[in-house]
Amino acid sequence: MNKIVLIAIMIFLGFSVQAQTKKNKNLKYTTEVNGNCEQCKKRIEKAAYGVPGVKTATWDVSSHQLSVILNEEKCSPSDLNKAIAKAGHDTKEVKAAAADYDNLHSCCKYVREE
Repeated sequence: MNKIVLIAIMIFLGFSVQAQTKKNKNLKYTTEVNGNCEQCKKRIEKAAYGVPGVKTATWDVSSHQLSVILNEEKCSPSDLNKAIAKAGHDTKEVKAAAADYDNLHSCCKYVREE
């Protein structure tokens, strides 16, 4: 009898743990991305859309806020931040490599935080 109760509890716990790790298919995520102009906007949004699982991406020039909807089953916010940084733009979470930043057009070179 005790074995049956123990097995039932283990099965229940297994299902509840599995349910907690369910990924959001429409995660709304916003982060700050450095940039200056419409050319930056195009580059940042293109980099975001290049990440599999990103459904929408909009960067606002004045507020520097990138708003995306992404499928966590295909990508993570970390994947997105790395792609944006690879395009030369620092995010709040990931700083672009110097070589990627140096490749930006002169008007797109924002003031970087050290």
